[in-house]
Amino acid sequence: MDIRKADQHFIHTYNRSTTFVRGEEMYLINDEGKKYLDMGAGIAVSALGYSNEEYKQGLKDQVDKLIHISNLYFNEPAVKAANYLCEASGMDRVFFTNSGAEAIEGALKLARKYARTKNPDNGGEIIAMEHSFHGRTMGALSVTGTKHYREPFEPLIGGVSFAEYNNLDSVKALITSDTCAIIMESLQGEGGIHPASEDFMKGVRALCDEKGILLILDEIQCGMGRTGKMFAFQHYGILPDIITSAKALGCGVPVGAFAAKEEIAQALVPGDHGTTYGGNPLATAAVCKVFEIYKKDHIVEHVNELAPYLIDKLNALAAKHSCIKDVRGIGFMQGIELDVPAGEIVGAALSKGLILISAGTNIIRIVPPLVAGKEHINEMCRILDEIFTEKGI
Repeated sequence: MDIRKADQHFIHTYNRSTTFVRGEEMYLINDEGKKYLDMGAGIAVSALGYSNEEYKQGLKDQVDKLIHISNLYFNEPAVKAANYLCEASGMDRVFFTNSGAEAIEGALKLARKYARTKNPDNGGEIIAMEHSFHGRTMGALSVTGTKHYREPFEPLIGGVSFAEYNNLDSVKALITSDTCAIIMESLQGEGGIHPASEDFMKGVRALCDEKGILLILDEIQCGMGRTGKMFAFQHYGILPDIITSAKALGCGVPVGAFAAKEEIAQALVPGDHGTTYGGNPLATAAVCKVFEIYKKDHIVEHVNELAPYLIDKLNALAAKHSCIKDVRGIGFMQGIELDVPAGEIVGAALSKGLILISAGTNIIRIVPPLVAGKEHINEMCRILDEIFTEKGI
């Protein structure tokens, strides 16, 4: 396909370089028949890889029944999917959205509405984290802690301040009587693959309890088994008040959700929030099938089994190549921090049939499908080793 012609009717917000036409397990195939090992999973979405027959059949069966009816009525897959998500997360009620950004928007609205059911004069202030990423819509952008994402679109929603991630004192310093919520990723993704420390996560939870503030945890990228728990916050032995989910929640079908504890969820009443497509039968049938395959195929257990091997292989690369400054992450969400631009390495990898993605300017983000095996980890590390060696770094 001629890339220039292909791009002529798109708003140019992505620098695309190839055209994929189908997928097979861990591989994508382009329009020229070349196979690429995908260790980016469509930005942490395709947890089951490509062409999972059970997943595909579940979608086909639902297409034959019902695709969309609106939220003016119940549908069976949505009821089932809500039960699965609540059971997995420890939350009580769910609102299904079309994307992660919409899930963030809903979570912010819920937090402000709940605060004002307690105190109508609450200012609705929100504390977010520096270097965080929560999405591209105006509300999600307002709590994204990187200036270059926000500044072209200001003014954004007000009442947001930014604390230093993993610095509890910086959070305490921002709390006022109008603070209604603290929002953060359990493991920062776009900001550089930074896990929350146990002291920080537990400290923020305790602070919220003490001050009557809601804790919103963004599990859009790090949730759904990627870290070896169904949700990353479960590593810390705490429970948030609201969570957001998307990406691997539908494994490719656009679907997100925000979920909350019972008392908090009751703050939203008919007329407060809505969505035309969110939670439709097709999207929630995908959610159901994802949870069912995770359970049947022991996906989370597989991540726990393979993650140490992945980390060992990445550390071996770091020991061999001086350009690698750090390897960090949890489970199948790892970052390789470089002293060279990550884009150069990502581009070189693509030319060799390996799909990687970056996080920021100098970090390679490793977020493979959760079905990746040792052979795929070996192939990725072999190609990276080859690239670093060729560049003399």
